[in-house]
Amino acid sequence: MSEQTKQEEIQEQILETPQVDASLNSNVAPDAFDWESFESGLNEDDRKEKAQLEAMYDDTLEDLHENEVFKGTVVRLTDKEVIVDINFKSEGVISLNEFRYNQSLAEGDEVEVMVDQREDKNGQLVLSHRKARTLNAWDAVNKAHDTQEIVNGYIKARTKGGMIVDVFGIEAFLPGSQIDVKPIRDYEQYVGKTMEFKVVKINPEFKNVVVSHKALIEADIEVQKKEIVAQLEKGQVLEGEVKNITSYGVFVDLGGVDGLIHITDLSWSRINHPSEILEDGQKINVVILDFDEDKSRIQLGIKQLEAHPWDALNAELNVGDTVKGKVVVLADYGAFVEVAPGVEGLIHVSEMSWSTHLRSAQDFVKVGDEVEAVVLTLDRDDRKMSLGIKQLTPDPWTDITTKYPVASQHKGKVRNFTNFGVFVELEEGVDGLIYISDLSWTKKIKHPSEFCAVDDILDVVVLELDVDARRLSLGHKQLSENPWDQYEGKYAVGSVHAGTAVDVFDKGATIQFEDADVEAFAPARTLEKEDGSRIKKGDSTEFKVIEFNKEFRRVVVSHTAIFREEEAKQAEKAMDNNNKVETSTLGDIDGLAALKKKMEEGEGK
Repeated sequence: MSEQTKQEEIQEQILETPQVDASLNSNVAPDAFDWESFESGLNEDDRKEKAQLEAMYDDTLEDLHENEVFKGTVVRLTDKEVIVDINFKSEGVISLNEFRYNQSLAEGDEVEVMVDQREDKNGQLVLSHRKARTLNAWDAVNKAHDTQEIVNGYIKARTKGGMIVDVFGIEAFLPGSQIDVKPIRDYEQYVGKTMEFKVVKINPEFKNVVVSHKALIEADIEVQKKEIVAQLEKGQVLEGEVKNITSYGVFVDLGGVDGLIHITDLSWSRINHPSEILEDGQKINVVILDFDEDKSRIQLGIKQLEAHPWDALNAELNVGDTVKGKVVVLADYGAFVEVAPGVEGLIHVSEMSWSTHLRSAQDFVKVGDEVEAVVLTLDRDDRKMSLGIKQLTPDPWTDITTKYPVASQHKGKVRNFTNFGVFVELEEGVDGLIYISDLSWTKKIKHPSEFCAVDDILDVVVLELDVDARRLSLGHKQLSENPWDQYEGKYAVGSVHAGTAVDVFDKGATIQFEDADVEAFAPARTLEKEDGSRIKKGDSTEFKVIEFNKEFRRVVVSHTAIFREEEAKQAEKAMDNNNKVETSTLGDIDGLAALKKKMEEGEGK
C-alpha cells in the first residue's frame, strides 16, 4: 500500500470519528494535521516525557557492556533459575546450575554477573554468573597461588586420574593422589562436595590449574608430626591406624608420623603375611622399639605388648618328654615345629630317621603336618629346643649282634657309591660297606658302578661288626669259592698254556687263557717269536707261566721262554760235550791227530 493511499484511509477514519476536534472539519490543510498525536495517543507533553524516558533507557542499555561485571542482588530462587536485580529496567535471570558450587545461596545475597543476552525471546534480560566469575577467576587464582591462600572448590565430576573442581568458576584438576594422604578407593564419594584446596600449579598457556587438598592435610600433619616426634620414647605405647600392608611388614599412622611393624614383630608365632592378623584402617596399639636420630624411621612392635610365650612354657617340660606340634617351616636341614603358641623346636633331618643316609626334611614331613616328637635338648635361657622323631621307634642297632652276626648272609639294597666301595642298606638305620676288593674274586674293578647300580639288591655276608662305632663290613665275593685256589695249581710257574693276545701295547700284551677269569701279562721282551718277529694282537700261541701270585691275582707269562729254553738245553748239551773233550786221554788225542793228518793228505790228492 502506497503512502498516499494510507493517508487517505486515515483521513476517512478521522472524519468518521466523533471525538475529533471540530477544527479537523475546517478548511485546514491536511499537511498541518498532527499525525504523531493521533498514532501514539499522547499529547505533545506526554510525548516529550516518553522521549526523555526512552533516552534514559537507551543510556542504560549502553551501560550494560557485555564484558563488564555487575553487582546484583538475589531477589528470588526457583527450581531452575535465580532472579537477580542489577538496577536495570527489568530483573535478570541466571540458571541455577551456575550456583551448584554454592549450596547455601539465598535471597539477599550479592553476586557478580555479566550480561549474557539483553533480551531473550520473552524480552527478558539474561545474565551469567559463571562468565562473571570466570572473568575475575584468573586474577583470583594467580593471587591464591602466589599467596598460598586456601580456596573453596566444588567437585563437579570424576575424570581420568582425578576430579574436576570448580574454583572461582574455573575448572581445575584435582589429581587422585592429591585428594588425601591415604589411598582413595572410592572417588565417587567426593562428587558434589565443596572442599578447601591449595592452588599448586598454573599453566597460563593452556589455562590449566591444578589444586590439592592433600597439601592442606600435610601442612596440619607436619605440625602434629613435630609435636609427636618430640615426645617419642622407646618403650612408649601409642595408638595408631594401619595405613599400608606389605609382604614384609605394616605401616602405621601414629597421627601424622608413620612407623613400621616388621613382620617378625607382629606375632610371637610365625605368619606368612601380615594380612593374616591385620587389615587396612584397623586401630591398634603399638610399642616403640627403636628410631633413628631424627626420628624419621620408627620401628614398632605388637607382639612385645604380650608376655613372651617361652615364659609361659610348662615348667614341668623336660628332656625326654614327648610333645605334639605343627610343622610351620621346612628347610633342607630340618623342620621347625610349633609345640605351643610362639614356642618352636627344631627337628634336624638326622633326627627324623635312624638311616645314616641324610635326606631332605621334605622327604619326611610337610608344612601343616601334626607330628609327635621327643625333646632332645631344652634351653629356656636361650629359648631353644631340639626335637627328634626317630627316638619314638627302637634303635635298630640295639640288638645288632643278634640280627647280623659275623658270617651271616643277608640281602641289601645298594644306596650309594664311593671310590673305595659300596654302601648297602640291610634295613632302615643299618648300613654296611662292601670294599671294592670284596666285590669279585676275578674281575678287576676300577669303580663300584662297574659292578652294580644304585637300588640293586645284592647278596652279602657279614665280615666284621663294630657295635660301638656302628659299622658293618660286608662282602659279596665271599659267597662263592675262590677260583684262584684252583688256578694256583693249574697255572703253576713253568706250566705252558695256549692263549690269545687280546691287547698289545708298548710295555707288553694282555693274554687270555681258556679260563675267562684269568688274564695274564706278557712283558714286551717276552713277545719275540723264534723267527724274530713279534706277537701281534689276535695271535694265538703258547705261553709259559713265569710268575703266579694268588693274593693279587697276577699271572706273568712269556712266549720267548718256550723256544729259548730249547736253545738253552742245546747249549747245555754242547757244554757237556766240550767238557768230555777236555777230559779225554792222551791216546784219544793221538788218534785224533792221526785222523787229522789222514784227512789233510786226502785233500792234497
